[in-house]
Amino acid sequence: MALVSPQHRSLRLSLRSILAWLLEIHKPVPERSADEIAAEVERNYRWNFTVNLLDGAFFWFGASFISGTTILPLFVSKLTPSPLAIGLLAVFAQASWFLPQLFTANFVERLARKKAVVVNLGLFTERLPVWGLVLAAIIAAHNPTLALIVFFVCFAWHGLGAGALGAAWQDLIARMFPVERRGRFVGLTNFIGASTGALGAVASTWLLQNLAYPLNFTVLFLIAAAAILISWGWLALAREPVQQGNVTTRNIVEYLAGLPALLRRDHNFRRFLITRSTMALAGMGSGFVTVSAVQRWSIPDSMAGLFTIAFLAGQTPGYITFGFLADRRGHKLALELAILASILGFAVTWLAPAAEWYYLAFALFGIGSSAVIGSAMLVVMEFCEPERRPTYIGITSTGVGVVGIVAPLIGAALASISYSGLFIVCVALNVVAFAMMRWWVREPRWARAAG
Repeated sequence: MALVSPQHRSLRLSLRSILAWLLEIHKPVPERSADEIAAEVERNYRWNFTVNLLDGAFFWFGASFISGTTILPLFVSKLTPSPLAIGLLAVFAQASWFLPQLFTANFVERLARKKAVVVNLGLFTERLPVWGLVLAAIIAAHNPTLALIVFFVCFAWHGLGAGALGAAWQDLIARMFPVERRGRFVGLTNFIGASTGALGAVASTWLLQNLAYPLNFTVLFLIAAAAILISWGWLALAREPVQQGNVTTRNIVEYLAGLPALLRRDHNFRRFLITRSTMALAGMGSGFVTVSAVQRWSIPDSMAGLFTIAFLAGQTPGYITFGFLADRRGHKLALELAILASILGFAVTWLAPAAEWYYLAFALFGIGSSAVIGSAMLVVMEFCEPERRPTYIGITSTGVGVVGIVAPLIGAALASISYSGLFIVCVALNVVAFAMMRWWVREPRWARAAG
C-alpha cells in the first residue's frame, strides 16, 4: 500500500487551509429568524441593487468586445478556416457556463456564505483568464496555431471557471433580492449592461474598421479584460444576508445518486428541464449566423460589429420589458415569447435575400436572449425551497450544458452541408420547444402557491 509522504500531506493541508480561508468557512454563522433575514435584505436592498447594477454595467460593456456570437467567431475565422473550430467556440460559449454547476452544487449548498465563492475564487477562475485572450491576439499574426491554442485554453478557463461559480452566484442573487423583485432587478441590471454594451459594440465596430489585424482584436480584448476586472470590484462590495447552509452531509456519489428520485417526484420541474434542453438544442445555429453572412456575401469585418449593435438593439429594451412582465405574470410567459422571437430570427436568417436582413435577425435573437438570460435563470429558483436552490440550479444548468456541447457540433455538421438546412432545423426545433413550454410546463409560481 502506497504511503502519503509528509511533504504531500503538508501540501494537501496547506491547499485546504487556503481554500477554507478563501471561502471564509472559519467565520461563525449567526443564528437569525426568517424575519430578521428579510429585514436585512430590505435594509441593504438599495446598496446591493446599486453595486450589482454597476457590476452588470461593466461586465456587459466588457463582454460586448468578446461577443461569442459576433466578435469571437470572426477572430477564430482569421486563425483557421475550419468550421469545427467555430463549432468548438460555440461549445465553450454555450456549455462552459452551464456544465459545471451540478458538480459544484452539493458543495455550494452546504456553504453559509456564497459571496466568498463568487468573489474570492472568481477572481482566479473567471476574471483573470480573459487577459489570456489579449496574448492570443498579440501572437496571432506570427503564429496563428499557437494563438488558436492560447485562445481556446483561456476562453475555456474563463467559461468553465464562471460555470463552476454559477450556482453560488445565482443563489447569492436570490438571497439579496425578494422573489417579486428579482425580475425587475435582473432586467434593469441587464438593460444598463446592454446599453453600455451597445457603446462597446459601436467602439468595436470602429476599432475593427480602423485598426489593422491583429491590433484591432488586441485592443478589443484588452478593453474587455479591464472592464470585466472592474466589474469584479463592484461585485466584491455586495452585502450578503448570511444564512445557514444545508446541513445534510453527502459525498458526491451519494448526492448524484439521489437526483433521479428528485426528478421523479417533481413532475413539473422534469418537464421544464426537458423543454429547456430542447430550447438549447434549437439554438445550435446561433454561432454560425455571422459566418454564414461572411461566406454568402463576403461582408467586411466592420459589419460584424454592426450585427452586435442590432443584437443589443433587440436585447436592451427586452430586458426591461421581460423583467417587469415576469414579476407580474411569471417567467414562463417570458420564455414563451423568447422562443417565438427565436423562431422568427432563424426564419429571417434562412430566407434572407441580402446580408442587410441579418440586422433584423440579430435584433430578434437579441429580444429572445433578453428573456432567456433573465427568466431561464430566475424561474428555476421558484421550483424549490431556498435550501435546495443550488441543486435545482445545478441540475438545470448542467442538463442544458450537456445539450450545449452536442448542439454546436451538430450545427457544425449541418453547416458544412448547408447553412439553409441548419437554419430550417433550428426553426423546427424552436416550434417544438414553444409547444412544450406553452402547454406542457406549468408556471411554478402559481403551481407552488396552489400546491
